[in-house]
Amino acid sequence: MVRPAACLFDLDGLLLDTEPLHAEAWQRASSHFGRVLQPDELMALRGRRRLDCADQVLRWMADDGLSTPSREGLLAVRQPIAEALLVMAQPMPGAKALVERCHELRVPMALATSSSRSAVALKAAPHPWIALIQERVHGDDPELKRGKPDPDVFELAARRLGVGCDTCWAFEDSPAGAIAAVAAGCRVFVMPPPGLTLAEREARYPAQIRDFLEDLSGVVPLLESGP
Repeated sequence: MVRPAACLFDLDGLLLDTEPLHAEAWQRASSHFGRVLQPDELMALRGRRRLDCADQVLRWMADDGLSTPSREGLLAVRQPIAEALLVMAQPMPGAKALVERCHELRVPMALATSSSRSAVALKAAPHPWIALIQERVHGDDPELKRGKPDPDVFELAARRLGVGCDTCWAFEDSPAGAIAAVAAGCRVFVMPPPGLTLAEREARYPAQIRDFLEDLSGVVPLLESGP
């Protein structure tokens, strides 16, 4: 197997176990305004930029005939909840081992995340190994035109590393992120949320994806086998 020209990593739910914390923050903020979010709705928010998520929650409120706050009003409730929760996030299984091995093998890496620069700094602070990923495209990057599920974040990350997406391995957890990485042309590895049945995986993720993981360190032997 040929070693990738670069590895492109999502952050939330892939390197750090933040997605349940994000879901709790959105649930508590939406419930504050009278709208309880359903499990499939919380899944639909996974992997997307904060402002895109806020707009979606507001649409759900409006569709139900509820009086909706402004985007700023919703986020004013949500953000303090999220910030208090996210500093407690733990690494996902095998994440630290994979990032450190990429660094040892001199495989270029980039973060391709929907999180803002300030949010990444908050979440990554307790995890110094994330600093090994020096190239980063954040959700509020001025060069990023569209968020996931559009492919822009992976295309921009690859371009900054000076490689083509078709030579990169992308690592994702969310359907939105997986769709974006497939559209960019990467080989995509997915670590889906726990508890999904095979039928749910097939329904939510692109048909092109065959590499599903339970532990990111399972990719290390593939990296080591390449020239």
